Amino acid sequence: MNRICELLNIKYPIIQGGMAWVADASLASAVSNAGALGLIAGGNAPKEIIKEEIRKCRELTDKPFGVNVMLLSPFADDIIDLIIEEKIPVITTGAGNPAKYVDRLKEVGIKIIPVVPSIALAQRMEKLGADAVIVEGTEAGGHIGELTTMVLTPQVVDAVNIPVIAAGGIADGRGIVATFALGASGVQIGTRFICSDECNVHENYKNMVLKSKDRDAIVTGRTTGHPVRTLKNKLSKEILNMEKEGQPTEEIDKRGIGSLRIATIEGDINNGSFMAGQIASIIKDVKPCKEIIEEMISQAKNIMPNIQL
Repeated sequence: MNRICELLNIKYPIIQGGMAWVADASLASAVSNAGALGLIAGGNAPKEIIKEEIRKCRELTDKPFGVNVMLLSPFADDIIDLIIEEKIPVITTGAGNPAKYVDRLKEVGIKIIPVVPSIALAQRMEKLGADAVIVEGTEAGGHIGELTTMVLTPQVVDAVNIPVIAAGGIADGRGIVATFALGASGVQIGTRFICSDECNVHENYKNMVLKSKDRDAIVTGRTTGHPVRTLKNKLSKEILNMEKEGQPTEEIDKRGIGSLRIATIEGDINNGSFMAGQIASIIKDVKPCKEIIEEMISQAKNIMPNIQL
């Protein structure tokens, strides 16, 4: 049996990305019902909001689902408390080191899967007791590292003994096969699920992804030390110009405040931050999560009949 399926008690070794303002109970439950692992994004949300999403998710699915904890969030401690109280089976973590929470989570049997952008961090997470790691390449949407999925995945696979989940640049069965050939045991997919029926983002966000071309997922914030991949629009061009002019980091950061909510909720195509990966331009339709997942699995098996999915 596939290592990730066994670890997480799921049918397919696919994890839906914990996208802030995108990954809610509706999306997470649909992905879990389809046999993969849905995630509710903690983002910067307070405990009460995430508690409500967990409650809704439990109404919509009896399958395992997880919560993604953004460790930079001011509410990270509260979200960890909530995850333990609610006995969530698995968490993924981003933007930091989950070391201080590991013992408490392990005590109650919660699986810990950190997102890592480097070999050193993957090895540190394994020593800490992580159950698997998500290796995220720079092709991904949102906050990114420097190395590509193609390069980083096999290096981390060689460096750790725990299962490796590849993320960044995967939106179909071909991507799954490619990362499995590199030694991954599972994949994390974000951008493809934005264009699903059960994703509650504004229609304009979905249309931005559907209309995107191969060079439209650009990176801002490299000069501030917080690179983010988003789709090209008025906001991203303004931020790039501010960086070129050498404007202070505080001013650049201020320009982007609240822009993800403006994209997901208001659908403002000029001032929203439409986070999406470089694979966005491959996505041509919106359909149910179940169809997306089954199509990916079928495509992967057609390419590599012996793939362990």
